[in-house]
Amino acid sequence: VRARLRACVRACMHVCACVCTRMLVGVFYCCCGLGRSSADFVVPCDILLVRGSCIVDEAMLTGESVPQMKEPVEDVDGEQVLDIDTVGRLHVIFGGTKVVQHTAPAKSSAGIRPSDNGCVGYVLRTGFHTTQGKLLRTILYSVKRVTANNLETFAFILFLLMFAVAAASYVWIHGSADPERNRYKLFLECTLILTSVVPPELPIELSLAVNTSLIALVKLGVYCTEPFRIPFAGKVDYCCFDKTGTLTSDELVVNGIAGMSGDEKTALTPPQDCGMATQHVLASCHSLAQLDDAMVGDPMEKAVLSAIEWTLNRGDTVIPKRGKRQSLRILHRFHFNSALKRMSAVVSMQTPGAAGSSHMVTVKGAAEVLRPMFAKLPSNFDAVHRHFSLCGARVLALGYKAVAEMTSQQLRELKRDEAESNLEFAGFLILSCPLKPDSKALIRAIKDSSHHVTMITGDNPLTACYVAKQLTIASKPMVQLLENNGGTEGSWQWQSLDGSAIPHTDVMPAKGIRQLTATHQLCLTGPAISYLQTQHGHKYSTLLEDILPHVCVFARVAPKQKELVITTLKHQGFTTLMCGDGTNDVGALKHANVGVALLANPVPGKGKDKKKAGQESSVDPPENDNNKAEALARRGVRPGRRADAAVPVTPLDKNKKLEELMKKMDELEQNTVVKLGDASFASPFTSKYNSPVSIGHILKQGRCTLVTTLQMFKILALNALILAYTQSVLYLDGLKFSDSQATLQGMLLAGCFLFISRSKPLKKLSPLRPLPNIFNVYTILTVLLQFSVHLVSIVYLTQESKKLIPAREKIDLEKKFEPSPLNSAVYLISVTMQISTFAVNYQGRPWMESLFENKPLLYSLFASAGAVAGLASGLFPDYSLWFELVEFPAEFQQKLILVLLCDFILAFVVDGVLRFLFGKAKLKQPK
Repeated sequence: VRARLRACVRACMHVCACVCTRMLVGVFYCCCGLGRSSADFVVPCDILLVRGSCIVDEAMLTGESVPQMKEPVEDVDGEQVLDIDTVGRLHVIFGGTKVVQHTAPAKSSAGIRPSDNGCVGYVLRTGFHTTQGKLLRTILYSVKRVTANNLETFAFILFLLMFAVAAASYVWIHGSADPERNRYKLFLECTLILTSVVPPELPIELSLAVNTSLIALVKLGVYCTEPFRIPFAGKVDYCCFDKTGTLTSDELVVNGIAGMSGDEKTALTPPQDCGMATQHVLASCHSLAQLDDAMVGDPMEKAVLSAIEWTLNRGDTVIPKRGKRQSLRILHRFHFNSALKRMSAVVSMQTPGAAGSSHMVTVKGAAEVLRPMFAKLPSNFDAVHRHFSLCGARVLALGYKAVAEMTSQQLRELKRDEAESNLEFAGFLILSCPLKPDSKALIRAIKDSSHHVTMITGDNPLTACYVAKQLTIASKPMVQLLENNGGTEGSWQWQSLDGSAIPHTDVMPAKGIRQLTATHQLCLTGPAISYLQTQHGHKYSTLLEDILPHVCVFARVAPKQKELVITTLKHQGFTTLMCGDGTNDVGALKHANVGVALLANPVPGKGKDKKKAGQESSVDPPENDNNKAEALARRGVRPGRRADAAVPVTPLDKNKKLEELMKKMDELEQNTVVKLGDASFASPFTSKYNSPVSIGHILKQGRCTLVTTLQMFKILALNALILAYTQSVLYLDGLKFSDSQATLQGMLLAGCFLFISRSKPLKKLSPLRPLPNIFNVYTILTVLLQFSVHLVSIVYLTQESKKLIPAREKIDLEKKFEPSPLNSAVYLISVTMQISTFAVNYQGRPWMESLFENKPLLYSLFASAGAVAGLASGLFPDYSLWFELVEFPAEFQQKLILVLLCDFILAFVVDGVLRFLFGKAKLKQPK
């Protein structure tokens, strides 16, 4: 992926360099032949389409697979201002897109014509100034990569370094008191303390925990390009979801036509049974195009055309599949505009046997926009619209009017406002977008596990609020911030979904935003966000930051506003997760702490019988004699003959099977390739499947990794503090360990470190949250108090072991190792304490497997404890001799075992009490 990024960047820079070297600054004029591009060629710059029309695949920029129609700017009114971010997008071919079909200027028309029969374009922007270049800059430079070298790890090392410096200083000061001691060797011992107390295995232990979760996620179909973001998934406060394609299916369902049955507001007419005028509007008012191999365009418009059983042919001609052969030909389109929220078309209708053709204008769009354009409204217009909108359906108003026959010149001169006036009402088109099967259970599990859930979508606010209620994202009555049409110009107020104002009519309630959120949940639209952003120096200037954490639905928001929501939440200290499936989510995915992109692949075996999934297995019925005979006959085996006597397979059959196998492999490779237009190009996490259930896997693995990492820090800290004491204070008493002892200690601890990092999360997310960082009351107190318990035990047993050796006038620190009761006792004490720290500080439930469920770690601890107990009790004298341990008197053995047991029990009690009091985190609430 990074190699492809670099190639794209080099291509953009090369185009920019070529244009700049050939043209004067500010000129940038290019008369180029734009035609259908090859599979490997993309448009290199942003181009204004001057003459001719194109159909362009903008999947790389928008994430949508629907090709867009581009119209020449020569047909636009000369007084209109070109804004390529809004209305002007219709006339701009953006860099990084592909031209899938083009129509050259007519030969009879005057003006510039390219020699290759393409279209004429004007270069607007090149390089990183293009829309593609801005996207690449967002991907490459917007957010710093997360690594293991974070601030907390650095502070942890400084914490241990303080103890290391204190221990080294003790050795240097007391060791220098003897003038006969070698200062150089004393300095080496101090250096050894500094390097040993700060654990050199810290990076690899952190990597082990992260890599274990990384491998587990890969098995679940989730890939991660920044592994050290996995612990962030355990800290997530806000889970933000796109709606269409993420929580709901991409497949739209045409429910029918409403508003045509008098006063009945809930009645629906099947699309194929509606009146001819309505069918003409549905069949002609669209942006579909027929290419050489397939029909391309908006899936919604495809579904509508299929529902009314009409067919689109080449030349923008639409005919019904059955019934009267009455064809429609689209002469001119006024394309859909997000600002105008409507589209229209001028069509000619040809009836077989008729002398001529009749013309009409067909229009569809948002009901509130088309309402003033109708010559006469039905009495139930508003009631029907609001009823189906509140039911979560997508509602489009339909209209038409008959016009006189027009020439090509009259068509070009026809104004949009003139065409879209005095319309006849043709009903409401009702469409629905069903929820994905896993969405409801996932949202419920996330909310029950102490997370805030937010929906960020570009869809209609009423539809988004309905889906939010279905998914239990919203549990209270919802209100949205809307402009008050009946009040002063520019005034806004909170309104309920049915359009009525609520008691807190002001944007900022008198008692603060809490007054509103106590009884309602909030929906904020893109225009409302823009309005609040412009209130600099006004009493609402800080309201946007105050209100964002309380909003559960963001609707009609632009990609930049999605990014704004995420960055504002992060700025307020919340850890965010964003899940999306389109390139319009790239900014939000990139800036979120955990960005998850969903690919379009269906979950394998979804809806099929799976024995492993606990569902009813699909097993063939028992074969009786007849079934067996039929099965053998299908395989080419005659009854009464052995199976190996089947008809031989011919080389032709082998070739067919090989071709089928190769075809399946090619399809599999194409499905797994990540393309530049996928949201996964910028997202640190990518789910191979289109199901949002992967969010649950990421959250569970994140919590497991976070808890494993934190307990690893505690274990390393305790072991380092024990080591600091044994290598400093006891070093001056002549304490040394042999090579065999150090080897045994390393082997025992290595197994514990390995298996503690392989803990698996539980299948269900816990409502309890783990602690998010190292430096908290629980971690600091448990480390210090456990070390105090261990220190008392070491000091006591050290003093007791010194009684077993004769008093020495002078201690030689440079002599070779000799077994002694002091060396043996301190060695067994330190190893036992280091092993006990694993058992005491292992977290387990409710975030991952308990110690008894983590069998490898449990067996490793039992084996290590058994080995140390056997050496301490003298049960294996040969092994004690091998590891250079002396035999203890029976009385000291009893004291040693009793003190170690008390040490373990007291440390376990201390950690358990502190974990109960301070070991759980709370979900951070908005201010």
